[in-house]
Amino acid sequence: MNAKVATRSASQAPVGGEPKGASISPVRLWLRRHHLLTNVVLVIGSIAMFGPFVWMVLTGFKTLPQILKDPLSIIPDPATLSNFTDAWAQAPFGRAYFNSIYIAVLVVVGAVITSAMAGYAFARIPFKGSKAVFSIVLVAQMIPKQVTLVPFYLLMAKLGWVDSHLAIIIPGILVNPFGIFLARQFVLSIPRELEEAATVDGASRFRIFWQIILPMIRPGLGALAIIVALDTWNNFLMPLILLNSTDLFTVPLLLAQFQGQFGGINTGLIMAATAVSTVPMLIVFIIGQKQIVSSLATAGLGGR
Repeated sequence: MNAKVATRSASQAPVGGEPKGASISPVRLWLRRHHLLTNVVLVIGSIAMFGPFVWMVLTGFKTLPQILKDPLSIIPDPATLSNFTDAWAQAPFGRAYFNSIYIAVLVVVGAVITSAMAGYAFARIPFKGSKAVFSIVLVAQMIPKQVTLVPFYLLMAKLGWVDSHLAIIIPGILVNPFGIFLARQFVLSIPRELEEAATVDGASRFRIFWQIILPMIRPGLGALAIIVALDTWNNFLMPLILLNSTDLFTVPLLLAQFQGQFGGINTGLIMAATAVSTVPMLIVFIIGQKQIVSSLATAGLGGR
């Protein structure tokens, strides 16, 4: 009797993570059989994606004669830091860095808070027309910024915010449809029983949000903060339209002006300036990429 039970249990035991008799998709089966080929394809893809960035950074260390003689060479011979020092000296990158950093910090902090509050309202506070309003938020996410550029500029002009960082900071804090959607999905993944227990204990809606909901969705909000930081740092169109004074320029805007000034003269100088502008956000993304991927994958589980 025991031998039969053991034999039956062994026949039903999972093999390789799959129960016996369970169907496996053709794609997954192909990937298992061609594991080495898959890795080779991924390595080639990684080189194709990361290779231009490596070439850009290394070109920044090359001298002008080497660039003119062999522009496709990879190893600097000899290596020099003059391109980086000259780029930093010939353009106010220090001021632009300060502008981009403080704008990104304010937008990230404000957008995370407002997105979390709006996401909680859509997920947990029933009000008339909530589904219609949330649909409008999703539609707003699909509208390109170029479509609303003229009315947005006119609104900023009416407010007197043209040639001011307020035109970038305030809309970035208040208008973030993607952040609202993401925060709503995070809140939906939290059991309602926790809020009901807090309500029974006499906690207000505001206290429930700050002491229960916000700490539980903190990992997801961290991923949202990284995404907003990358988007704010790389924002070029709005600063180009709204900012006129060089002292107010952000890094992407100053880099575009720098390229227009030296683009046909010294490629090494341009590559050094570009590397200086992209390295900080690349580091931020590398540090937070796992959190971004895991949070976005988890967010889809809350859409009930």
